[in-house]
Amino acid sequence: MPVKKYKPLTPGLRQRVSVDYSEITTSKPEKSLIAKLHSKGGRNNSGKMTVRNRGGGHKRRYRIIDFKRNRDGHTGEVKTIEYDPNRSAFIALVQYGKDKTYIIAPNGIKVGDKVTSGNGATPELGNTLFLRDIPLGSNIHAIELDPGKGAALARSAGTYGVMMSREGKYAQIKLPSGEVRKILLTCRATMGTTSNPDHSLAVLGKAGRTRWMGKRPRVRGVAMNPVDHPMGGGEGRASGGHPRSRTGVMAKGQKTRNKKKASSKLIISRRKK
Repeated sequence: MPVKKYKPLTPGLRQRVSVDYSEITTSKPEKSLIAKLHSKGGRNNSGKMTVRNRGGGHKRRYRIIDFKRNRDGHTGEVKTIEYDPNRSAFIALVQYGKDKTYIIAPNGIKVGDKVTSGNGATPELGNTLFLRDIPLGSNIHAIELDPGKGAALARSAGTYGVMMSREGKYAQIKLPSGEVRKILLTCRATMGTTSNPDHSLAVLGKAGRTRWMGKRPRVRGVAMNPVDHPMGGGEGRASGGHPRSRTGVMAKGQKTRNKKKASSKLIISRRKK
């Protein structure tokens, strides 16, 4: 899917590059599959700001996505390909008889295509299978980590994992980060890659579009005073010392993963830097 550049009629359009939404077939979501989504503004239940630089932005409605895809043996038809403001990938409206549901749209799927899940499904684009039934070397997305819990990995735009091998009750999956990990064969994944692969090429073009997304300006640590940030203060433009967060956690080099975490034994090789 190509990207679209604009004539520099205004300063905001001069640098802007956006995705060509030619794959989108409708602008109106299914009413039965949307829910209210309240803006938190980075605040917890007592009103204290726990995450900075968030707030404002356009009002959104949440699209209820079927991450489990556990309609075994049922075949659905893709009715629409839609934009979802809550995720970078597109979503597809699938109709199973009288029921309708949203799924993360695989790249290349079209209106009228059939999708199946579970036992009896073939390894074709958009079908959800158990890892034990997926051919080696296949590209997969929407991968479960725990059987029946729903897709957790490779859900954002243009991402996919690769089915490397099977050993015992585990499959070895190469994840988008480069990490190779063991996942139970009873977990599910969807064939193909996620839609909107050109999402990473988009350029917002102006600060206002960032505000529309609910992101507020972020002040650099070196521009603050010592009382506000470990890297603040100094005469003139000081570099600020070792890069670290506002709470003092090192930003580069320090390992933060718990060494006693049980799932560490399932990681074959770490992600590439």
